[in-house]
Amino acid sequence: MPLDRVIMAVAGVALAAITLGDAFETILVPRRIGRRVRLTRYFYIVTWRVWRALARDIRKASRRESLLGFYGPLSLILLLVCWAAGLIVAFALLQIVALPAGEQVHFRTMLYMSGETFFTLGFGDITPATAFGRLLSVLEAGLGFAFLGTVVGYLPTMYGAFSQREIAISLLDARAGSPPTAAELLGRTHMSSESAKEATLRDWERWAAQLLETHISYPQLAYYRSQHSNQSWLAALTVILDACALVLAGSETAIKPQAKLTFAMARHALVDVMQIFVRRYTPGAPDRLPRAELARLEAHLEKSSVGLATAAGFEQRLAAIRLTYEPYAQALAAFLLLELPPWIAAAPRPDNWRRGPWDAILGLPAVLEDAADDHF
Repeated sequence: MPLDRVIMAVAGVALAAITLGDAFETILVPRRIGRRVRLTRYFYIVTWRVWRALARDIRKASRRESLLGFYGPLSLILLLVCWAAGLIVAFALLQIVALPAGEQVHFRTMLYMSGETFFTLGFGDITPATAFGRLLSVLEAGLGFAFLGTVVGYLPTMYGAFSQREIAISLLDARAGSPPTAAELLGRTHMSSESAKEATLRDWERWAAQLLETHISYPQLAYYRSQHSNQSWLAALTVILDACALVLAGSETAIKPQAKLTFAMARHALVDVMQIFVRRYTPGAPDRLPRAELARLEAHLEKSSVGLATAAGFEQRLAAIRLTYEPYAQALAAFLLLELPPWIAAAPRPDNWRRGPWDAILGLPAVLEDAADDHF
């Protein structure tokens, strides 16, 4: 066999193996892949850097968030296109190797035949001339059919996980404000019974476990933005950690055992997901809770039945607990261009559910405020 065909054979087999292996690990392997040399990893490194650079140049926050919202779905489509293109090129190279000795065919012709076979078009205008070429065509057609079928099953599964994630985030709107804060989450539940508070923390423990499972299996979900610009999965996870940290640093309450379990699960999810995207620790992130904000937070929490601000050593315990998760949240927020929520809102702001385009015309703001006060 001529040297050029040997090189094409090696390149075709290697490209097909890399593409199929990468697609298999990304779609079908439900665990984090520790290997650094991966096609999908490099694809997201390059495309996200370019997309993030474009977004940073946009000054208007709403337009920047809109652009970032397109990246998740668009990157998934481009990744599928890259996999399909890789297999088509690989089989085109192998089809040239399968040609009869001495026969020369332009690579574009083999590329067309490979694409026609991969997508099972069946035009029949170009056909393999050897038994090995026909075998390759059958194999490629089978792979193309399996690839498209896998993609059809992959997309609904991933979007189902996205939908479940967003339902819980939307529930935070009336429970923790927009954007959500730990102060609002604890303050608005001060009238609830201890069992109700414990049940709420248990629900968020389950949500954090689901987040860990889905975002390890489908890391692309981390790039999908929420429906409202002042909400995100990272903000929701951080608020849950903040609220649990306040409970754990405060005085003894009946919900502290469940707060420990919820905090453990939420931190596990945060740290494991962060490791997929950020490899190196970079110090220098701003303090989320400076002394003045901590004083405002303590004053706000005095209205809560939890009694967090009265416990001795509260500030020291809270600082130690914050150190266990805040650096991870800040690193992930910087990478994904997501804003972390404050511990307490700088100024009162209406929740998303209280805002509508016709409210002022209909005279609803006062009615909504009264209904909100009665409810909360």
